[in-house]
Amino acid sequence: MPNIIKEITLEKVNVRALSQFLALAGVAMVLPFFIHLQWLTGPIINAILILILFLVGVRSAMVVALVPSLMALAGGLLPAVLAPAVPFIMISNALYVLSIDRIYDWSKSSSSGYLKGVLIGSILKFAFLYVSVSWIVRLLIKQDLAVAVAKMMSWPQLVTALLGGVIAGLVLKWLKRF
Repeated sequence: MPNIIKEITLEKVNVRALSQFLALAGVAMVLPFFIHLQWLTGPIINAILILILFLVGVRSAMVVALVPSLMALAGGLLPAVLAPAVPFIMISNALYVLSIDRIYDWSKSSSSGYLKGVLIGSILKFAFLYVSVSWIVRLLIKQDLAVAVAKMMSWPQLVTALLGGVIAGLVLKWLKRF
């Protein structure tokens, strides 16, 4: 009986999708511990979110969307004073992934749908993060530090989201995924 259960379970598991998820999620989790540059880590993490979305699915991408900000905080890329902003960073990553997924699905053309999704997703991520973090930072941090922190969570987020979309788009074209 246990052998039958093992066989049925193995038949239902997509080993390729599982290995892609584990590899990409692993990179997203450990990258902030080794690379402390927002301009490098940000685009890579955003690209990973999109790659997981297109290779494994929206549920898996949503799971990974919640992890990088915690790792960035633990790894020192995100200053400790920004710990209260972590839930908002998670939500902004989820907005990014969901926007790309929905707009791509609604579009008839895969390449234009992808580009529209990345553009709108990047703008939504930036706008949500900028407004929420600016509000939180002003409540919790001294004014001079608040300006520096709000700047880190403003236009660089838009640029890194767009760059992540470009990187993921190139990889997905190479993999012939759209």
